[in-house]
Amino acid sequence: MLSQHDRPMRDWLALLPPTLAVGGISYYSYQTYKKAQCAGNGQVNTSIRKDINKVVDFIDIEDITEKAVLCRCWKSKNWPYCDGAHGPHNKATGDNTGPVVVRHKENK
Repeated sequence: MLSQHDRPMRDWLALLPPTLAVGGISYYSYQTYKKAQCAGNGQVNTSIRKDINKVVDFIDIEDITEKAVLCRCWKSKNWPYCDGAHGPHNKATGDNTGPVVVRHKENK
């Protein structure tokens, strides 16, 4: 039988598993959030035309034959067009970004 002196220690030990579980979940959540942050400074564009103040592209709608698939994740090597780089980005960060698809409206 436990003495009254041992009971408070047992009560504190009973709190250890839930505390560790909450701590583990918090740590995992923080690591996931941290991975989602780009370049540590909040920048989305980490490599495309960094030598200019603002990246702006113009695509004339007349130049689009059927459709154009445009990058939104800033990871494409074929900027401003999507090359599928969002797939590995999404897998690594838990993000859900995808391209913008511009197409001609079908005439009925």
